[in-house]
Amino acid sequence: METAATPPSARTPEPSPAVDPSPVTAPQPQLALELLVHGVGGTTPQEMLGDPRVQLITGDDTAACYRRTEDADAERRPGAHRTRPVREAYCWSNLTSGNGARALWLILLPFMVANLAHWMRPAAPPDHRGQRVYDLLVRLLALTLTVLLAAAACEVALDLSAWQCAGTPVCATGKSWLGFLDPAGGGWWSAPGRRLVLASALPLAVVGFLWWLSHRTWSAYESASPPPRRPGTSRDTPAHERTALGLDGFWYGRRLVARLRAAHSTAGVLTIAAALLVASLRADDRAGTAALTAVGRTLTGLVVLLAAGTLLVVWRTARSEAVRDEESDRLAVRALPYLALAALVLTAGYAAWSRPAAHSSGPLPGVAAFGGIAVLQGGLVLALVVTAWFLQRAARGEARTALRGMGGPAVALLSCAVAGVLTGGVAQRFADWIDGPATPGQDHAPIPGPPVLLSWQASVLPALLVVVAAVAVLAGIRVLMVRKRVVEDVPGLYDPRERPDALRTERIAGTIARAGLTDAAPVLVAAIAAVTLSLGAGAVAGAWLTDRAPGRATEGAPPFVHAAATAAESLGSWLMGAGVLLLLTMGRRAYRDHSARRTIGILWDVGTFWPRAAHPFAPPCYAERAVPDLTWRMATWTERYDGRLVISGHSQGSVLAAAAVWQLDLVTRSRVALLTYGSPLERLYGRWFPAYFGPPALTGLHREMDDWRNLWRFTDPIGGPIRLTCEDGRAIDEGPLRDPLAFGRTLQNPLPAQILGHGDYQADPVFDRVRAQLLARLAAGIPAQRADGAENQGSSGRSSA
Repeated sequence: METAATPPSARTPEPSPAVDPSPVTAPQPQLALELLVHGVGGTTPQEMLGDPRVQLITGDDTAACYRRTEDADAERRPGAHRTRPVREAYCWSNLTSGNGARALWLILLPFMVANLAHWMRPAAPPDHRGQRVYDLLVRLLALTLTVLLAAAACEVALDLSAWQCAGTPVCATGKSWLGFLDPAGGGWWSAPGRRLVLASALPLAVVGFLWWLSHRTWSAYESASPPPRRPGTSRDTPAHERTALGLDGFWYGRRLVARLRAAHSTAGVLTIAAALLVASLRADDRAGTAALTAVGRTLTGLVVLLAAGTLLVVWRTARSEAVRDEESDRLAVRALPYLALAALVLTAGYAAWSRPAAHSSGPLPGVAAFGGIAVLQGGLVLALVVTAWFLQRAARGEARTALRGMGGPAVALLSCAVAGVLTGGVAQRFADWIDGPATPGQDHAPIPGPPVLLSWQASVLPALLVVVAAVAVLAGIRVLMVRKRVVEDVPGLYDPRERPDALRTERIAGTIARAGLTDAAPVLVAAIAAVTLSLGAGAVAGAWLTDRAPGRATEGAPPFVHAAATAAESLGSWLMGAGVLLLLTMGRRAYRDHSARRTIGILWDVGTFWPRAAHPFAPPCYAERAVPDLTWRMATWTERYDGRLVISGHSQGSVLAAAAVWQLDLVTRSRVALLTYGSPLERLYGRWFPAYFGPPALTGLHREMDDWRNLWRFTDPIGGPIRLTCEDGRAIDEGPLRDPLAFGRTLQNPLPAQILGHGDYQADPVFDRVRAQLLARLAAGIPAQRADGAENQGSSGRSSA
């Protein structure tokens, strides 16, 4: 592999006409910079730099670079830093956990998971026809999640509240907030259609809130264009030869998210309009009012036309990554949500029209749509499986790809399952609350309750948990077996003169065995996905064949079967509700407690690294801010000072560091070295996102930069080796590092050394040695620092980024 440093720059600074081009002063000592990037959960610049006195160099309160106060003007006195690099910390934790309002992102979990499925495609050639099919299927699946959410809101507000409970005196009695809707009172709002129109404000508010949240984050993330590059530093590699993460427009999704937001908002509004139309048309067909029926059918045609336009927008919305897409959407796309709102207003007027003979009984017409959505989602997932299979066949040399390329379809299915649990749990718990002591769906209950399908879906949850528990037991057995095998090898890692300690040895071996469970994650995902697909299909079939809840459908069956079905229905309903309450509790705690917010932020650190390519209501991509920040800092600093730069990334920070290096031009990239530790680049990202972090992409990254070294441990549950070797025989991986650093007590360490696992890699002496080696290699290809660098730079260095 070519590792020689490329000449630093082909462009020589021209002297200013106002400056006398006198002889150049003596070369200044070479300056080195270590740019630190923290990992998941975040940390403070004081902790990263080991000094309570830090100074902002560039950035803001959300994400910024800091230095120790005494190093803030290091560029003006490079001689003081001959023996050590200047350390600079990039802190990005506030992008995911800095604001309490970010706790609201928990309700967007299904959308985030669906967005991950877009990036999990197999590493087939970019021009493979299956790539466009895969993208389209994921976008359509994401659209069904929005429709499901709007339908669930309609179920709670329109069906359970306005149609069933408000139209049933036994249910409405004692509920003052439903009193003016009671038909017995004869008020203006008591008509079924008007009750539905009034209740539609709730699902409309839900869709509006999601639109607002997406637009707000879009303005702060996707709409912020990456900084322009200086003339003369453009990339020399053609776009079609670069990996996707190195393309100019990869971290700029302004137009894409805006188009998807318009389409999904339209779909949510049209779902509400369809719910109003179905109930009103059913009443007009029964009453035989030809004029109102004609109006209803006309509005139905309008809704269908707008739905077709929405599908067309989703069909034609694909990522443009080769260049930054600076264009604005056409007026038709931007006007689509407003046209949908106009159609909803017309539909509300039609539904509120006086119908003296109309009455509400039974469930709201159209609740069978939940079954249609489930079937459609299952069909899209199966189509994704077929497409991913063809893509995996075209991807060669990807033996370590998770689930043999089926990770995307499995995760897409799980996003549907999570959405079903959340929406079904809300409907089930709301029905139980509004119905009082009775159980909806039973013969003595005053209202029919939520759709039968939701009861069937709740009933399969206990079976799914049994499978998860079985996999957990197998994982525990695997840990015990691995620990037993590793116990024999642990003493060989340390000085044989160390006093043997069986308890200490078992503890180290157990840590190694538990860390290895990360590599078994595909088994758990595959088991959950397979069981979810099977049980979901069974739930839809049971609901359609019996049209009754599981407990009532098995009344004539043997007592054991009936008892099991009843128990599963009740337990599953409570499990659904418990899942919703758990999310709400976690969100409330995260809103109040910063430490809890940081813990929850770890989920978003991993899940929101990727741009919003499938669902616009997913949490925003923090990398669209962090990666340009890092790229711009490295490019401007190396260009201004001709210095040596090592970007040092831990955990998720190593992923950000690699993505930023990919964005550098080849000249700058050849002057930068990469040091990663505790890195999931191959262990997680390479296996689950092979098209972007597979062996070909990582090999190309190392070939085009000066050098890259990776530190890892057996005890680390997240980081691992990169598994690449340079053409000259040098390995990227340095390890496995010894953990703990000492087996027993020594004079230097009177207490047993702590098992570090995923943290504190810098405590290992190997870290300083490897960093010094990287800086030494960079020094061989870089001339002495320009003498004019300090004169062009302020004391704080802020103008360089």
